[in-house]
Amino acid sequence: MSTQPKSVAVTIQRGAPGVEGHTETFDVPYREGMSVLDAVVWIRTNVDSSIAFRYSCVNANACKECMVSVNGKTEYACTARLSTESTTVGPLTNKTLIRDLVTDIVPPKENLRAILAARDGG
Repeated sequence: MSTQPKSVAVTIQRGAPGVEGHTETFDVPYREGMSVLDAVVWIRTNVDSSIAFRYSCVNANACKECMVSVNGKTEYACTARLSTESTTVGPLTNKTLIRDLVTDIVPPKENLRAILAARDGG
């Protein structure tokens, strides 16, 4: 019979364009079935309110706002389960970094800057 840990280590990749990136590790109280999003929300609420991340939960897998890298794999933070060992959360590597876990996820056809540039010829 395995015992559930009281807390788990969650490492978050931090940074912004033009700023050298770094990681920070937090001890997060663990509950069975906890999502990665639950852990990041707990960290921002209880430890560091400056962590930037995005979510808009209405229906799981519907909004795509919370998509991040979890242990090197692209996942929805709201459905990815927190590991009892340790978890590393980072921004999507194939998208433009805005800050911390926030990347520019807007499809090019819907990006206002791209639309205006195409309309103005450049």
